[in-house]
Amino acid sequence: MKKNMGNLDRILRFMVAAVLVWLFYTGTISGIWGILLVVLAVVFFLTSLMGFCPLYRPFGIRTCNMKEQ
Repeated sequence: MKKNMGNLDRILRFMVAAVLVWLFYTGTISGIWGILLVVLAVVFFLTSLMGFCPLYRPFGIRTCNMKEQ
């Protein structure tokens, strides 16, 4: 898997994941929506760690430089 996410994209995903988990932990979001958003947060967290987003590939999206690959 070649990286297709730049550093800014990775940082933003990590921050969004952290906020979603915090909102669930504090009880601001709950129920089925809370669980779905936590699952989304886990996906964001994992893709930010790997630097690869599977949904970017079919659309030809790449937010990283050629040097970062």
